[in-house]
Amino acid sequence: MKDQTSTLRQTDDDALELARKLQHTSPYAALAVIDPQTQFPFASRILLCTDMDGCPAVLVSALATHTAALREDGRASLLVGEPGKGDPLAYARMTIQCRAKAVDRDGIDHKRLRKRFLARHPKAALYIDFTDFCFFRLMPEWASLNGGFGRAYRIEGRDLLIHSPANALIADHADEIERYVYEKFPHIFDNIAAASGVSRKTANSAWRVAGVDCEGLDIAEGELFIRYNWEALVTSLDATYSNIAKIASVTTKT
Repeated sequence: MKDQTSTLRQTDDDALELARKLQHTSPYAALAVIDPQTQFPFASRILLCTDMDGCPAVLVSALATHTAALREDGRASLLVGEPGKGDPLAYARMTIQCRAKAVDRDGIDHKRLRKRFLARHPKAALYIDFTDFCFFRLMPEWASLNGGFGRAYRIEGRDLLIHSPANALIADHADEIERYVYEKFPHIFDNIAAASGVSRKTANSAWRVAGVDCEGLDIAEGELFIRYNWEALVTSLDATYSNIAKIASVTTKT
């Protein structure tokens, strides 16, 4: 029998960058769980955010089938990546196998995730504080990345996470960092959009900060999310400010 692993490419830096980009820029995903009533796989669409360490997180209702399933059996899979025009299988996507863990509503993790989730999904403010809603962190075990035809990779779960001693520090100063961006460098959104190949003609004042962490900055306009990675993993607050100033100083063509 042919070894199935022979269809996989060696995981390189480009594959890891694509995998992290898909995880950070997907506003929603397909979530697959094991239905405790039927023992069959159950898939649903959920809104998605990432925590400070890069771990995917979801906000779910106690009334939903997938919530009961996650409480019964924490094994789950996420499918991220959306098709565009033409053949949908020509576009990058990734399946992440995870272990789900409920977040205590009274803990610091809930407060942090609430802010990060609302930054990505402002309309969730209508229901995020309902008592029957809660967060789950979906810790990656491993992932299957398909970057398009003939580009399949296996990604270890730890490679989807952000391993910086400053994760908690940056989380504590996230509000301060966002104010710094808005007040000092409002043009940074156009710079990041241009660096990501988005025409400045389509950029507008509706851009917002959708998250900051030790690996980069997320911005959003409507349902369009862009991830800008720092040149290197930051381990201090000063390094974060330096990276912001650096991209803000770049002159882009109109």
